[in-house]
Amino acid sequence: MLVAGIKSRPVYGGLDVDQNARRHLFALEGEGALALIDQAAKAGRDFLKTSDILYVASGSKAEDHDRKLAALGPDSLWVAPTIPVLLNRFNVMLGQARMGTRIYVSGTEGFMGQAMQVAMNHGVDHASIHAEHRGSAARRVQCVHCKGITDNVRISPFTCSHCGLSLLVRDHYSRRIGAFQGVCIDAEEPGTVPQPEELFP
Repeated sequence: MLVAGIKSRPVYGGLDVDQNARRHLFALEGEGALALIDQAAKAGRDFLKTSDILYVASGSKAEDHDRKLAALGPDSLWVAPTIPVLLNRFNVMLGQARMGTRIYVSGTEGFMGQAMQVAMNHGVDHASIHAEHRGSAARRVQCVHCKGITDNVRISPFTCSHCGLSLLVRDHYSRRIGAFQGVCIDAEEPGTVPQPEELFP
């Protein structure tokens, strides 16, 4: 139950490594590590000598992605315990980044949206960030009524975790907040909520 034709849905171009960059800064979550591992196999490992990798295992189906990343031999690898801690470190590193640094993000859409928000707060154009969706399709959704954000939404409609309204998850995406929009599905006829469907496994 999605509304067709909404053009704000993000399209990700992939994690193609810019071999001309002076530095590479990667923010990876869960299965997003595989995007970098695949790039290293395709593009060689030379770029890793000038790469900083921030990784959080959140939502990963495997437990050894951090070891695989370390085996690539990057200049630095830092494994965060949670997404907020990684985003804080990412923010600090962007504050110290020099001209010629390329930014890459990969993982779930919720994670990528938050990481891209951090980069945009430093004046980085979202179009210059290399991004690749990996892992769950679960969404980060903002309730347009109470403005609360719920992470890892897999079904639509779902109950807002903040105000309790039944929300239809739309494909309308806000880059500013890094979330999809949820609107009340039974506003005109309270209590007439269709059965939830798993649309974002």
